[in-house]
Amino acid sequence: QVQLVESGGGLVQAGGSLRLSCAASGHTFSAYAMGWFRQAPGKEREFVAGTTWNGGTTAYADSVKGRFTISRDNAKNTLFLQMNSLKPEDTAVYYCATARRGGRVQTASEEYAYWGQGTQVTVSS
Repeated sequence: QVQLVESGGGLVQAGGSLRLSCAASGHTFSAYAMGWFRQAPGKEREFVAGTTWNGGTTAYADSVKGRFTISRDNAKNTLFLQMNSLKPEDTAVYYCATARRGGRVQTASEEYAYWGQGTQVTVSS
């Protein structure tokens, strides 16, 4: 079955950086668009970043544009999210997800078929 396992979360001071990883198995990773979402306490899950099957096209939420970078290594079935200049408002559980298709970046959660268990990111002020 499809498994997505996130890692790399933790506690960091404002202005710091973290790099999240998502190891995928059980499906043809290179065939699908992938995305990162996050959910803060008391808030709905929101799109953070997405990429097409080959990484050729990416998209970002306005709140993270210029600070976060999504990338993927299809040879290693791994998705990454480099997060720089972190702010307290970035505090959330971060999830990676596999889209239902490969050719377009998907920003709506209903366009994603598989989800990881999430990794906590906490940014202190």
